[in-house]
Amino acid sequence: MSQPDIGSWACPVPLRDHPNVVMGHGGGGRLSAELVAHLFLPAFAGTPLAGTLAELGDSAVLDLGPELGPGARLAFSTDSYVVRPRFFPGGNIGDLAVNGTVNDLAVAGAVPLALSVGAILEEGMLLDELGVIAETMGAAARAAAVSIVTGDTKVVDSGHGDGLYLNTAGIGLVSAGVSLGPAQVRPGDAVLLSGPIGMHGIAVLSVRDGLEFGADLVTDSAPVTPLTQGLLAAGLGVAMMRDPTRGGVAATLNEMAVASGTGIEIVERDVPVPDTVRAACGFLGLDPLYIANEGKVVVIVRGPDAEAALDTMRRTAVGRGATRIGTVTAEHPGVVVARTGIGGTRVVDLPLAEQLPRIC
Repeated sequence: MSQPDIGSWACPVPLRDHPNVVMGHGGGGRLSAELVAHLFLPAFAGTPLAGTLAELGDSAVLDLGPELGPGARLAFSTDSYVVRPRFFPGGNIGDLAVNGTVNDLAVAGAVPLALSVGAILEEGMLLDELGVIAETMGAAARAAAVSIVTGDTKVVDSGHGDGLYLNTAGIGLVSAGVSLGPAQVRPGDAVLLSGPIGMHGIAVLSVRDGLEFGADLVTDSAPVTPLTQGLLAAGLGVAMMRDPTRGGVAATLNEMAVASGTGIEIVERDVPVPDTVRAACGFLGLDPLYIANEGKVVVIVRGPDAEAALDTMRRTAVGRGATRIGTVTAEHPGVVVARTGIGGTRVVDLPLAEQLPRIC
């Protein structure tokens, strides 16, 4: 874990005197103010609307007049992150929280604009670790071209918070004419997947349980906005998009099928699964279809537009491994069916619970 240069922070005495989080950091007084001013604000600087955060109001008032054209709408999303461990190969809870909310907005067809951050800190957490996480959040926000504009910090007693929980809420702009959702899905539509699955869940599990899978495996956490906006800009018949996080591709496909009142049929061998993920799942008795991802998109698009959509997806960093995995059907509405490698079929049901809890 890289360490921030604490000596370079323009920090008053309390942060230097307290290397760990103390209850006063969540009390709304001087310690709270110094934590925000000298740890969070510098970490979150450098995005277009960062000046709004520096005002430290109880809410952010954003002037979006130039952004909102006729027929444009706002998308709004919120999510909470309780990852254990907080650091894992390729990322940590900070960039995961930013990318997760950015992607929830992106798959709704929105251009993400602004985020809030709520941090629940446990008394005793190291401030240098919190500094790394905050800096990672700021870097992720800048990479996703989204601004962190407001937030809140609370501290709970030692032993009651597992170090750090994060909540991020976000708003984004949906352009006029963009209409995505279950009502748009039709039999004959193609089901596309932006790339290999299962990396995030297995990467977190590897460090949580000290497992070695014979190859380096890192999270796929990344913003997917370039891919989603590229599809919309291309004028293709995109009906619906979702990011397959908790419950993996299986849960996402089931949600799409139930919401749209259609069936979905996938070809199991066409679902891209890295060899390391497949081997780990085989060892642990897990199904890759149910493993969480943090930088992937499931796209339903009109059948004749499938190849053009794949070409568009593959021109982005997060979509280079895009492939078609299935088709929407009028048969078995609300049910997802997979054609197996031996020519049979199986129902891909909604998981009863998470196979791997606390990974997002």
